[in-house]
Order: sequence, then C-alpha cells, then structure tokens
Amino acid sequence: MAQRKVIIIGAAGRDFHNFNTYYRDNPEFDVVAFTAAQIPDIADRKYPASLAGGLYPNGIPIHEESELESLIKKLDVDECVFSYSDVPYNYVMGLGARVNAAGAAFSMLGHKNTMIKSTKPVVAVGAVRTGCGKSQTSRRVAEILMGAGLKVIAIRHPMPYGDLEAQKVQRFAAIEDLAKHNCTIEEMEEYEPHIARGNVIYAGVDYEAILRAAENDPDGCDVILWDGGNNDFPFYEPDVMITVTDPHRPGHELSYYPGEVTLRLADAVVINKIDSADFENILSVRESIERVNPEAVVVDAASTISVDNPSAIKGKRVLVIEDGPTLTHGEMKIGAGIVAAKRFGAAEIIDPRPYAVGKIAETFQIYPGIGNLLPAMGYGEEQMADLQATIDNTDCDSVVIATPIDLGRVIKISKPHTRVAYELQEIGHPDVEDILKSLIEKIKG
Repeated sequence: MAQRKVIIIGAAGRDFHNFNTYYRDNPEFDVVAFTAAQIPDIADRKYPASLAGGLYPNGIPIHEESELESLIKKLDVDECVFSYSDVPYNYVMGLGARVNAAGAAFSMLGHKNTMIKSTKPVVAVGAVRTGCGKSQTSRRVAEILMGAGLKVIAIRHPMPYGDLEAQKVQRFAAIEDLAKHNCTIEEMEEYEPHIARGNVIYAGVDYEAILRAAENDPDGCDVILWDGGNNDFPFYEPDVMITVTDPHRPGHELSYYPGEVTLRLADAVVINKIDSADFENILSVRESIERVNPEAVVVDAASTISVDNPSAIKGKRVLVIEDGPTLTHGEMKIGAGIVAAKRFGAAEIIDPRPYAVGKIAETFQIYPGIGNLLPAMGYGEEQMADLQATIDNTDCDSVVIATPIDLGRVIKISKPHTRVAYELQEIGHPDVEDILKSLIEKIKG
C-alpha cells in the first residue's frame, strides 16, 4: 500500500505532539510538511531529524500556512491534519474548504490517538478559550495538592518557539532556568508563577519524554499537573479534568475549537470571573454546561485582583499592559489590568497604538480589535525591544502591568509602574478542594 502523504497544519505545539504520538513511527504515512500560524516568526524552520525519528532522516520542513494550497499540489498531498487551537468553528471549516478545494482530505485527531498514559495520577486543567483564568486555576490546584503534602510536578502545554532540539525536554526549578532556556515573555508568564510557588515545571517538544522525566524527577513526584494552554485538550490521560469558562465571552464555549472538546471532557467546570461579568452571561455559560456536560461538577469563582502600588493608578493617565495571547487570538477586550485601572481610579487609560513600533505595531495591524491595551508580546528579542520602545514612547504618567511575570525583570520600564496580581477565589461549594478530595485520599492511601 502506498504511503498516505500528510501535511500537519499547526502553530508549534499540538502539531508536533500529534506527529510524535501518531505519525512519527507509522510507516503508513509520510508527513511531508508542517505549516505554521498564530505565532510570529516560527515558519521557515525544520522539525529536526533528531526529533522526527528514523523515518525522517532529513527532518520535516515547516512552511507558512499561506502556502498550504501550493504545498498540497506540489507535494501531491492526500490529507491535511488540523493541529492547533483557540479558533472559531467557521475558521476551522474555512481552512477545511481551502484544503478540500486543493484536492486533499481534511481531518483532526482525537484524544484516543494522542493522549499518553502516565504512571502517576494526572490532574489536567484546561479552558474553553485563552484568557479564561486557566493559569490561576492551575495555581490553585497546585496549592491544594501541595497543602495535602503531595509533591506536584507541573507540565505546561508546549510553546517551542526557539531551537527545537534544545527544547526537547525542559525543566524549570529556579528563576535562573528561564534565562538558561532562553525563554520568551510568553513562556515566562506560564513558568514563573509555578517556580515562585516552589513547583518544578516541565515543557518542551517531546511530551512522552517530558512525562517520563517528570515522573522520575529528582525532587520526587506524587502527581502530575497538566497546565493546559490555548484551549487545547490534554496530552495526557487525566484522572481529574477541570475546564475553565469565561462569562465575559458567553457562547464561545460552544463555538471555538477545541474549547468545546475540553468542556465535554471535563469532570468539573469552573465558571470564572463572576465578580465582573453580567448575570445574563453567567447564566448563558451555565446553560451551555448543562446542555453538553450535565454530569460535570460546576464551581463558581471570582478572579480576585490586587495591586502592589495603588498610588500609581489613582488620578493618573495610565498605560495598561496585559497578557499578549489573551488579547490577540484570545480576543479579549478587557483584562485584569483594565479592571484594576478602573477600580483604583485611573484618570485616563491611554491608547498605545499611536506610539507602537516595529513588531508591536504589526501586532495591532493583525489584531485591530485589541483597543486601548498593550499586549505583552515577547516571542523574541526583537519583539521585546519593540515592547520596551513602545512603553518608552507612550505619553502616560504610569504603567499598569497585568502580566503573570515581573515584566520589569526582563525589560527596562523607566516610567512609574505597578503590578496587578489575580488569583482564583471559589465562591461557596463545591470548590476545587472538593473536586480533588477523592484523588488526594487515593494517592495518600
């Protein structure tokens, strides 16, 4: 039988995992290319031979998604596998139409083909969209498990934007490890909060190798915490699956891929941000959960906000910096920084767009709906330099930083500034501790 020629349509994450788990050692398929989208400057690379396995001694080229039709025809492709996340259904099927019109089949792999079984219990945290509060929920889960005396090893959904060979398996146990692994701002935003709380966190490219390393971590491991990302479903078979929803974007939980998958897989669903959302929107999300996953336990939660220097906000003209992906493909129009600016009495929220330069200006062109917020984009040194220049250029009194990391540690912020922190606070019962109780008892015997 002739090999089936495949293109994996991706964005440097799920695409590599799908290849590693389903295609890498499968002689029925010939993966002739990856395509790349969503993340800047990740095309025109190669998935290296050292990661691609014996069937691919020359590695696999990575092209821009815009080349998809020409690649299908040039390489006589039989099938294109959609392998990235946080996109609306009409986008997915529009891409499917492009693939079909070029002559190839269009498909998506499910968790049966791609989930890996761990030797340790797994708690997985995901979300129906980027920016729901998944990270703060993961931190709350880690806090509860550690409070029960368990050694928690976190594994983060992939963000391999650099040297793929060097990023095969990454372990972060100290802040210095972030520089050691040349992390982008986006990576630091996810890893640093775990490190600050005393957790070891792994990430990288080869998620079976990562899992085995985590299970045998030198500091010990009682439970794996899958810290999901980009509304993707887990790479590992979970013992407990928690999905976070966002009533600021009602209806998205049933109209974005693969967010609805994470909702349907959930043992428990957190309705976050109910302290700042409209009642009608909260009710709409609750009805969606009841419609597609009525057996799930529902947890009500607030995203509580604190500011380390309120005087930098009150009466001031402020520039608000928010988590980048939440504003870009997450499509959020409001984040913790905007909420804090309003609550603590900012005189004005400054529009950064007239002051944006370089890659930051390009980001506003690609995502024109961002509005009066500055996304903390930092996928490389050029973007980080442009972010710093944009902050310097902006005519404001002070800067409100609502990123999960200490942004002032990685770029120089010459203006007065304050950090915004946000944590998950469950309201009533059931809460996250209730969800984890039986698993903790099982682990502790």
